[in-house]
Amino acid sequence: MLTLCRAAGALLLLSTACMAPAAPPLVALRDGVPSLAPMLTQVTPAVVNIAVIQRRPEAQNPLLRDPFFRRFFGLPDQDRPQMSAGSGVIMDAAQGYVLTNHHVIKDASEVVVTLKDNRRFEARVVGTDAGTDIALLKIDAERLVAAQAADSDALQVGDFVVAIGNPFGIGQTVTSGIVSALGRAGLSSEGYEEFIQTDAPINPGNSGGALVNLKGELVGINTAIIGPAGGNVGIGFAVPVNMARAVMRQLIRFGEVRRGRLGISMQDLTPERAGALGIAAGQGAVIAEVQPDSPAARAGLRAGDVVVAVNARPVFTASGLRARLGVLPVGETVELSVRREDGTRTLRAQIGEIEARHARQGRRIAELKGATLAAVQGDTRQGERSGVLVVAVEAETPAFEHGLRPGDLIVGVNRRRVDSVEVLAQRLRGRGQIALNVLRGDFLLTIVID
Repeated sequence: MLTLCRAAGALLLLSTACMAPAAPPLVALRDGVPSLAPMLTQVTPAVVNIAVIQRRPEAQNPLLRDPFFRRFFGLPDQDRPQMSAGSGVIMDAAQGYVLTNHHVIKDASEVVVTLKDNRRFEARVVGTDAGTDIALLKIDAERLVAAQAADSDALQVGDFVVAIGNPFGIGQTVTSGIVSALGRAGLSSEGYEEFIQTDAPINPGNSGGALVNLKGELVGINTAIIGPAGGNVGIGFAVPVNMARAVMRQLIRFGEVRRGRLGISMQDLTPERAGALGIAAGQGAVIAEVQPDSPAARAGLRAGDVVVAVNARPVFTASGLRARLGVLPVGETVELSVRREDGTRTLRAQIGEIEARHARQGRRIAELKGATLAAVQGDTRQGERSGVLVVAVEAETPAFEHGLRPGDLIVGVNRRRVDSVEVLAQRLRGRGQIALNVLRGDFLLTIVID
């Protein structure tokens, strides 16, 4: 029989005796023609439209906030509701949990979810996380269909993907493309970013929608685009579903993401740094500093270690390591795969609490309009840093637009240390482009100010 099977050639397709079980086709056939329709029939009921009503006073000249002034000149009511639209993905049919983007429901006074079958439900916001741009809603509904999640760490550049959402509020729309890149970061100064980049057309209103593979499995939550006037030019981004689900677990448990600290600062592993450390170039994040008496120090981490995996999942860049650690709750034990000159080892560390920094009072400076600042003197023997604490930031001010947030500790300007508000103002004054060195929680950021 074996000889006959080898000789039969094309007849193998007809011989059940010689055939191994056939793998299912990558794309189903409908009436003999390749089509994504069968897959979409299964997954699109899990993608919803989201309508948001926002009441938000405009940041304007104080005269324009005066109701008599506005009435005299016939200006519209300042508190008139603003409508916006987005998308979401049902993650738990029994509990009615829907994932979307933080920016979709930010400042919402009312959120309405519309299912594919046109049923509408008022949603409750369970919690949001600006750092990952993820929000969780809950609706009380029956006969829901939940998306099935894939392992987004298994994605590869070139994999086919499909984006499903509500662009421009016109209704559910499907577009297709490939994974263009992985681990993208740098879209904002405050985010925990490890985006999937895709050329599947994504437009305003797609935010919060689904990015799925050709099996119909969820691989990401669409979140951002790059393009003139907000239109699609083939560069879209999605939060990996592994990260989104980690955030979702914390939002269900706490109503917020409670980030902890390891006590490290990190850098990308460049060929130059690899050579200086005496190790082969490759993927990973270099630990630049380990704070004394921190969870990282107690775990045995050292400056110069290269972290290549977190909980057996690969790490390619410093931003990727930051993103993965940034969704782990306080008290969780994390397993780090670390490269040193003598080989690779596995270390276990427990995520610690972020110690609050306190300032009695703050002041403002013209060079960072909108921010209230105060000096903080740390004990370097305990690994605490001195710097200028951002006590508060007003929305829609230059400081806010630059990316500063309450709780940030400004430790330097153009890599020159600052330890007082006066020194900070002096180093900002009369400069061109400036790089603020900022400690946010456990991580060192660079915020560029033009």
